[in-house]
Amino acid sequence: MTIRRRFLAEADGEETSFLGALLRSETVGGSIALVAALVAIVWANLDFASYSGFRGWQLGPLDVEEWASDGALTVFFFVAGLELKRELLVGSLRRPADAAVPVFAACCGVALPALIFVVVNRGTDNLGGWAVPAATDIAFALAILSVVGSALPTQLRAFLLTLAVVDDLIVIVVIAVFYTSTIHLPALLVCAAAFAAYAVLQRLRVRSSVLYLPIAVLAWAAMHESGVHATIAGVVLGLLTRVVPDEGEARSPAERLEHRIAPLSSAVAVPFFALLSAGVQLTGGTALLGEPLVLGVVLGLVLGKPVGVLGGTWLITRFTRAELNEGLGWRDLAGVGVVAGVGFTVSLLVSDLAFTGSDREQAKTAVLLASLIAGLAGALVLGRRNRRHRGA
Repeated sequence: MTIRRRFLAEADGEETSFLGALLRSETVGGSIALVAALVAIVWANLDFASYSGFRGWQLGPLDVEEWASDGALTVFFFVAGLELKRELLVGSLRRPADAAVPVFAACCGVALPALIFVVVNRGTDNLGGWAVPAATDIAFALAILSVVGSALPTQLRAFLLTLAVVDDLIVIVVIAVFYTSTIHLPALLVCAAAFAAYAVLQRLRVRSSVLYLPIAVLAWAAMHESGVHATIAGVVLGLLTRVVPDEGEARSPAERLEHRIAPLSSAVAVPFFALLSAGVQLTGGTALLGEPLVLGVVLGLVLGKPVGVLGGTWLITRFTRAELNEGLGWRDLAGVGVVAGVGFTVSLLVSDLAFTGSDREQAKTAVLLASLIAGLAGALVLGRRNRRHRGA
């Protein structure tokens, strides 16, 4: 008799506790980022000159907008690196058989929106933005799930977290490979040396932040000067951090850092980026939807994400031994797929990297519109499923 593996098994107590703490912090952070985005939109439409002047205000080597995208988001991506390594070594990605479903679903959830964008924008100069609708915003997706899904199965939350982390990894690789035009080798070598020093200190079990902080700053500065987007430094440092505690050690360095830095990321760094990036002038009305750039982003996030996630899940469960866990339905996964269409943070970043001028404003407007649609639709679907599970 063939035994079929249930890929969304019940999470153990430690994993449940971790997810609960993460959901609470991301809910607060997502709410603050939403407020920051709304402030940016209102400010930009009431007085775009002052908003633009604020973004261009020079503060040391960078202007304020660059500090937001290259600096603040490095903190966000550092936490993403910590989460990814944790999932790979002690979380839901540590067993390849269990990881196969959310990983494949995430890959399809990235590929289909990008394909939709390319099809809609074929023959235009917009094809460089194919990665804009490919990203899922962890903070907002988990915030929506935690607000409307209190009775949803814990394994569904674990699936969304895994999906979003893998999604982030794919888009990070895309940023590093496809949105890097010039490489400055000396700066990249300095960055590599800083990474090596960080890894050695981790291996030697050094705990002093006095040593780590200058190395992290050097790695970030060298990465920025190398031509590769500076946020990649945050990801690499997160991946180099030790996540498995030693014998007799209460918490690993990754756990300690995440406990300290995650609130800073979700409540300060991401909202600061939202304030500096989401300020677009809402002009053009419904005519904007006729623009291939806008249509490609909206269809990619609102339609491509849920179809890609759900289709990828169906394919791998159809042609492998995996099956849905008892009590978990395809409608639950459909709700997660819709919520995954909330691109926001990373999609806005890719918009900055892919476009300039009016095209960039169009792309950002499309990201905000699509994220709003996906967020509301996802909340509606998951809210109905939540009531069903509560009454079960």
